[in-house]
Amino acid sequence: MLRRPFYLLSLFVAIFALAASSFAALGQDSQGRGRKYKVPPPTSRVEVTVLRDVNGKPIENAAVIFHLVGDKGNMELKTNEDGKAVIDVLPTGGEVRLQIIAKGFQTYGDDFKINQPSVGLEIKMKRPGEQYSIYKAHNNDPQQAPAGGSVPAAAVQPNQK
Repeated sequence: MLRRPFYLLSLFVAIFALAASSFAALGQDSQGRGRKYKVPPPTSRVEVTVLRDVNGKPIENAAVIFHLVGDKGNMELKTNEDGKAVIDVLPTGGEVRLQIIAKGFQTYGDDFKINQPSVGLEIKMKRPGEQYSIYKAHNNDPQQAPAGGSVPAAAVQPNQK
């Protein structure tokens, strides 16, 4: 006997809650309120293959760093055993500065415009070269140092204050 009044009371509370929620939903303005959904920009898939310059073999565990030109921050990946690093979150139509650092090789850097949905880049890394010295003759240098090792006075510029 006590169950019937309890059942009626719970039924009354449920109906009242349903009615109150429907009135609250009708009172909300669906125009111009709340967070706007912004569609993310289309992205491109960029595959970078890092190879040795002398024999074309892949370089494993090289750091491939993507800097979005104009934005703060960067994204860094490591190459796999095939020398490949793949990223698919770079915005299409953007400009990216690519930097590759591998142990025992010269650091590589260049800017690329990404204007296709899929881009493949093959980078050949070189071994470090000899340091540039003003005391050695260079083929492309118009002011070559003499064989004695002294530098002409015109080549040395003193600090001007």
